[in-house]
Amino acid sequence: MTTLTLQIDDAKAVALREKAKRAGLEAEQLLAASIDDLIGQPDADYDEAVHRVLEKNRELYRRLA
Repeated sequence: MTTLTLQIDDAKAVALREKAKRAGLEAEQLLAASIDDLIGQPDADYDEAVHRVLEKNRELYRRLA
């Protein structure tokens, strides 16, 4: 298994942890599920999947900014 490191600002980290907690998950689990969802899409549907994820989470991204 490969370990990746992602640097995000403190406010985003807090928001991520809170969102994960509401879902009954650790932040790492929420990120892993999001990544699985994104890369699990067939290549032909990649652009559609990216657009769907961005639209679905637009408010979250706005709050995290």
